[in-house]
Amino acid sequence: VQREEKQLEASLDALLSQVADLKNSLGSFIYKLENEYDRLTWPSVLDSFALLSGQLNTLNKVLKHEKTPLFRNQVIIPLVLSPDRDEDLMRQTEGRVPVFSHEVVPDHLRTKPDPEVEEQEKQLTTDAARIGADAAQKQIQSLNKMCSNLLEKISKEERESESGGLRPNKQTFNPADTNALVAAVAFGKGLSNWRPSGSSGPGQPGQPGAGTILAGASGLQQVQMAGAPGQQQPLLSGVQMAQAGQTGKMPSGIKTNIKSASMHPYQR
Repeated sequence: VQREEKQLEASLDALLSQVADLKNSLGSFIYKLENEYDRLTWPSVLDSFALLSGQLNTLNKVLKHEKTPLFRNQVIIPLVLSPDRDEDLMRQTEGRVPVFSHEVVPDHLRTKPDPEVEEQEKQLTTDAARIGADAAQKQIQSLNKMCSNLLEKISKEERESESGGLRPNKQTFNPADTNALVAAVAFGKGLSNWRPSGSSGPGQPGQPGAGTILAGASGLQQVQMAGAPGQQQPLLSGVQMAQAGQTGKMPSGIKTNIKSASMHPYQR
């Protein structure tokens, strides 16, 4: 009897050690998910899952070991139930169970699931037994096909993202053309000094002095802003100016009197 009790205690100690390691790993993983999700990477998640899987396998090996007694044959009977706070129980359960009363004993010492859960399991088992072998095989094949298509799409997206990251971005503009356009708009670089046909610029024969050209939508008129000293210039109407200097142009319907250079208000 003493040998069996020692073996049971050793098995319980080994089981408690494995469960404590599994609990610490789960707590660390949950902490990462809740507080370090912005820096969490998929390889680290896979490492955490691999660690948990290895610890569960080790726990199963401990339970299936030949020297481990069958815990299902052991019976736990509550000897004392008290609604008062138990400090030793708090320390052993890390603050999860403050009292050992009739309210918590059925939950902690239950060896079977809840009646509702047990009923749902029976219903699922009955539904699964009703499905024939051919129908089950078709459902399995359909599920495998859907999973294969999903994995193929995920792999394609990963390859495209990797190739897109390695391939440099295609340039959609010409820097030289952009600089030339900005220089032309801002500074007039590259624009030709074009004048309409029939207009006379400064220094042309038949027009004394310097002339300034003002272009309009309906007609083009020449305004002589400066002339020779002492030279009187006749008053020309808009129609006469169009006939004299711009043959073939539409005459303007607006008559404008232009003062001579000798009477210019700024030359006093």
